[in-house]
Amino acid sequence: MIRVENLHRHFGGFRAVDGASLEIRQGSITGLIGPNGAGKTTLFNVIAGRLKPTSGRVFMGGEDITGLPPHELFHKGLLRTFQIAHEFGSMTVRENLMMVPAAQSGERLWNALFRRSSVAGEEAAIRRKADEVLEFLTIGHLAEQKAAMISGGQKKLLELGRTMMVDAKIVFLDEVGAGVNRTLLNTIGDAILRLNRERGYTFCVIEHDMDFIGRFCDPVIVMAEGKVLAEGTVDEVKSDERVIEAYLGRGLKNKIKEEVAHG
Repeated sequence: MIRVENLHRHFGGFRAVDGASLEIRQGSITGLIGPNGAGKTTLFNVIAGRLKPTSGRVFMGGEDITGLPPHELFHKGLLRTFQIAHEFGSMTVRENLMMVPAAQSGERLWNALFRRSSVAGEEAAIRRKADEVLEFLTIGHLAEQKAAMISGGQKKLLELGRTMMVDAKIVFLDEVGAGVNRTLLNTIGDAILRLNRERGYTFCVIEHDMDFIGRFCDPVIVMAEGKVLAEGTVDEVKSDERVIEAYLGRGLKNKIKEEVAHG
């Protein structure tokens, strides 16, 4: 689904992404982990068109999409969510979803004035789909609630719901667990799993919660210092010496080993 080749993104002398190469298989839920500052979110931003790469290429299904802006990638079915949810706070939860589909006929003045029945029919269909999405995500009871008033975890579900309004092909999720209680995180995880199995969504997930990663993600890709460090199952990467060192640092790793050796 996605192939990244020798990608670089530099900010002056700082190499946030420094020659990363990876593949995301169609139909997978791929985990992307690494210590803070590893370049994970910057990589997401380059793939999703929010940042242009310094060098390197990004391909989607064999098509070179390097540097395409987010709205063009949106139409190709590539979407991303954010660590901090981006909702329209003054609108209801349902209205937030109804805003998503592009090229709605009611957006044209001529149609709004002279084709009202057609516009009303289309709006009713979008409303029905929004309600179906909310029920799928188990937040139908929040449909009339102002989006600014719902919890952080519910906002993450709302962001996931936006991707369902356009039948996305691949979704990049940036720290879905940040600020979310365990119950809602399980609900989010269940929705991701259902979308993957029932609707064929491909996901790539940045997350620090290793229990969450272990439950849903295979493979898991590890980044450190802007590069891909390791890839495998969650158990394989957790036991990889390079990964342990990247997270703990060489000195702390050796200290832990000494403590274990001496009981």
